[in-house]
Amino acid sequence: MLRFNHPKPVGSRKPIAVLVQHHHDQRNTITLDTPHADIPALHNTGDLALMPLEFSVRYSLFEYVSFMWQHAHHLIRRRRIHAPASWYMLVKSTWASAFHFVTQGRSRHTYAFTIDRHGIVRTGPGGVTLIGWEDVSAIRSYARGRLMVLKRGTLPIPARCLTREQSDGLAAYAAWVREAAH
Repeated sequence: MLRFNHPKPVGSRKPIAVLVQHHHDQRNTITLDTPHADIPALHNTGDLALMPLEFSVRYSLFEYVSFMWQHAHHLIRRRRIHAPASWYMLVKSTWASAFHFVTQGRSRHTYAFTIDRHGIVRTGPGGVTLIGWEDVSAIRSYARGRLMVLKRGTLPIPARCLTREQSDGLAAYAAWVREAAH
């Protein structure tokens, strides 16, 4: 995710990880208020969806550009933009994502992910990012893996980083997100 499209709530410059939980101290107790998500229960989609997924990712430039090329192609096709404007937009957006990938040094960092029914936790050199399921618009499948489409940005997950069970579990989460969208 690029710095300028890092998830932040409207009106605040604090990262979402800081604002996800509010602590209220009351006589030896702590109450955690979490944002309400209107998402169906996971137990209806099978046992694989209940299992948290833990894996780490170190992106390569070619892999990242491939994700962004395929995703930009999907967006342009969905908006029914025709050539030559579509090719210009495809090349420009892919070049921009490659440029930001290189300038931010994404290939030098390893990111640890934990995905469970409460949300997505990404740990990297910039700290911990918490992403709730209400921020996930879709989980799209591409040639190199899956791409989580967030309300503000994307999160590529290469297939090479997942075991077969984790890939099946991520497919169950994708079905869950798709079901919640309807």
